[in-house]
Amino acid sequence: MSTTSAVPGDGTTAAAPEVPRSRIVVASMVGTSIEFFDFYIYATAAVLVFPKLFFPAGNDTTALLASFATFGLAFVARPIGSIVFGHFGDRIGRKATLVGSLLTMGLATFLIGLLPTYAAVGLWAPALLALMRFTQGVGLGGEWSGAALLATETAKPGKRAWAAMYPQLGAPIGFFFANGIFLLIVMITGYDSANSATDHDFLTWGWRIPFLLSAIMVIIGLYVRLKLEETPVFKLAVERGQKVKTPLAEVFKTSWKQLIIGTFVMLATYTLFYIMTTWVVSYGTGKVSDVNGPKITIAYTDFLELQLIAVLFFAALIPVAGLLADKYGRRPTLIVITAAIVLFGLSFNWFAAPETATAGRMLVFMCVGLGLMGLTFGPMSAVLPELFPTNVRYTGSGISYNTSSILGAAVAPFIATWLVSSYGVGWVGVYLAIVAVLTLIALIVMKETRDQQLENV
Repeated sequence: MSTTSAVPGDGTTAAAPEVPRSRIVVASMVGTSIEFFDFYIYATAAVLVFPKLFFPAGNDTTALLASFATFGLAFVARPIGSIVFGHFGDRIGRKATLVGSLLTMGLATFLIGLLPTYAAVGLWAPALLALMRFTQGVGLGGEWSGAALLATETAKPGKRAWAAMYPQLGAPIGFFFANGIFLLIVMITGYDSANSATDHDFLTWGWRIPFLLSAIMVIIGLYVRLKLEETPVFKLAVERGQKVKTPLAEVFKTSWKQLIIGTFVMLATYTLFYIMTTWVVSYGTGKVSDVNGPKITIAYTDFLELQLIAVLFFAALIPVAGLLADKYGRRPTLIVITAAIVLFGLSFNWFAAPETATAGRMLVFMCVGLGLMGLTFGPMSAVLPELFPTNVRYTGSGISYNTSSILGAAVAPFIATWLVSSYGVGWVGVYLAIVAVLTLIALIVMKETRDQQLENV
């Protein structure tokens, strides 16, 4: 049986010696890489493919908004996934639940690659796409919190934020591979989003390849996760008889304040990320016009290359954030970073106004935005689990994380598209700044969690 050792004042529980740290790192990082790969290929297709093949009626902006609305549907599903998988994660354990969440999202993603289009089956096409998107969201709703708990509940003394950054690295890794594969397929097929017809090879079969390839990645993720053991913190809770029959009811009864704080702590992170990865593609490639000037018309392949460079800043700064959060604490680190996000939001008009924006300036814009994303995202898989007791930690952290996705990510591309076409790109930044202020308030209210011992929370 695994053993645990608490270090007073350190706030961590040492991993059991028979659980190889390398296996935990790989399982938490590879699993979330797969999950985010699945999620991001949909985000890319929401701009490039679905408006033409699944929502062809009306003008380009209307089709794009309809596609973004379906994109946001998964975020509505994610809290449901966090409740369902959180229940089993807190009742039967982290390992089995992580396997279930991976299978749920992986199967939905694979099936998207097989869907018929609007031209073939009419309204059934967007309906089936919406159903698969909803299922994706349910799976991801249970994925992140499980991976975060796997990392934090097995962390070495004094290194909990550092350990917890590995699941976060799955986001840029998944993003890089998703967009990289799309870029490769676009280049091979010679697709031009501005001029190519709907019978082009890319729109006929090329876009389906990333969705179908996800099956291979899911098999790899399952292989790694099935070799895991249960976390020592959860085992100790079971030995103490601390499991509850209904984690959902318990978390709302005992930890409702933490649910609210956790939701708003994540809000700026979500909004920033989906503005800088989903909305910015439609803006930078001319899918939507700024009301104050001409379209930015960077070619899609060129823009995707810029994004792939910028995402390296995202990946590089996640470990930096983990180190800072362990050294200085979660709260002060995130307060400084969130204040920087406010300032970044107020700079949108300088960076991205259509009359002055160039490819070089847009690259700097995305590097700064995704760099800030790495800094704010890095500590989150430590912060949210630390807010909740072990017997409701899976449920509580998942609900906070995924409810925030509705308030932030689900509506961010839609609101930003409307703002830029109605008032200009500067107001997109104001929107981000307002959201970041709400996160600052939540951080000020939140208590520091670095020194808490997870088995005693």
